[in-house]
Amino acid sequence: MRRHTTAAMAATTLLGAGAAVATVAAGRWAVGAALGSSRRPRPAGFGGERLAVHATGPGRVTLTRSVGSRRPGTYGLTARGRHAVVGPVLDDVFGGPDTVVRKLERVVGGDLAPGTTVELTPQIHTGDPRTALGIPFTDVSVPGESGPLPAWFVPGPRTTWVIALHGLGATREHPLNLLPFLREQRFPVLIPVYRGDPGAPRSRDRVNRLGADEWRDAEAAVRYAVRYGAERVVLYGWSAGGAMALRAAVRSPLHAQVAGLVLDSPVLEPAATFRSLAADHGVPARLLPFALGAANGGFGLDTDERPPGHPTGHGGAPLPVMIFHGPDDSVAPWRASRELAAEHPESVTLHTVPNAGHAAMWNADPAAYEERLRRFLTPLM
Repeated sequence: MRRHTTAAMAATTLLGAGAAVATVAAGRWAVGAALGSSRRPRPAGFGGERLAVHATGPGRVTLTRSVGSRRPGTYGLTARGRHAVVGPVLDDVFGGPDTVVRKLERVVGGDLAPGTTVELTPQIHTGDPRTALGIPFTDVSVPGESGPLPAWFVPGPRTTWVIALHGLGATREHPLNLLPFLREQRFPVLIPVYRGDPGAPRSRDRVNRLGADEWRDAEAAVRYAVRYGAERVVLYGWSAGGAMALRAAVRSPLHAQVAGLVLDSPVLEPAATFRSLAADHGVPARLLPFALGAANGGFGLDTDERPPGHPTGHGGAPLPVMIFHGPDDSVAPWRASRELAAEHPESVTLHTVPNAGHAAMWNADPAAYEERLRRFLTPLM
């Protein structure tokens, strides 16, 4: 609430500074609030809700009751200096009328003392593949158009690589959720950062462009993979990473090397996603027209531009695409994924995930998600 109140006060001050100047200033401020890449990473659609820890016990934690804290599945609980992993809701345990009790899988850092305020996140791991999961990897550098892009490379015996692209407000720790599964399938996995991430070149104006610019960093990752032995690649993107993957598969000269796409909660309607992010970061509704104008004008972001049409693979055949998405995504509208699947039923498979937040389709039901993913990836191996 404090963040939203501060934002509203700043907006009101700007609007009082003079109509013309205030319009431009308020619009630019709103774009930075919604899409700025310099703030602390906070997965889109999750960081706005702060939950209090009411109690802990053997294998359980009691949290403030809310729609988010009651979601099914496995999630991270995070706060400064703290990280834990929680599992399903324990419906047979009563913690109080305004609370919910979840299985406490593990505490990774810090503690969950009563009174601690935490946020729910789809990122369940912290660190790198070795420290988080005990999986050997190599730090590599992918040459990008604006400078080197640090990446984790996990080797595997197959000649088809998976390139994992994280989403809005997340870090490359998010794809670690799926790394044990991908390693079991024996894929080499490349997990790069891209422009605007910590350790990567700064994005233009320090604003995320929802994949419209960032796709070139996905292309750079494909080029790196091919250079170092990949015969084909699967682009696996969450959120804006999904938009990056789709654009790279259509626009890159290397598109013939792409064997398939996996899109989790893809951003296919940039204007709707922008409005949602702006609201999530405290931008008053009356500023949204100014923000959209600033995004499309001074920042060069076309919020009306949807990712390009369905990609084709080697020989011109439609590229196989697996989409994980659900109707409860408040950031990237599910209808756009439904429309894409309906337009290309021969090549696009949509797995609908109910009761899942943005970029948290795996979290809602890991076993079902991985089984669907296994069936899709098997022919591409």
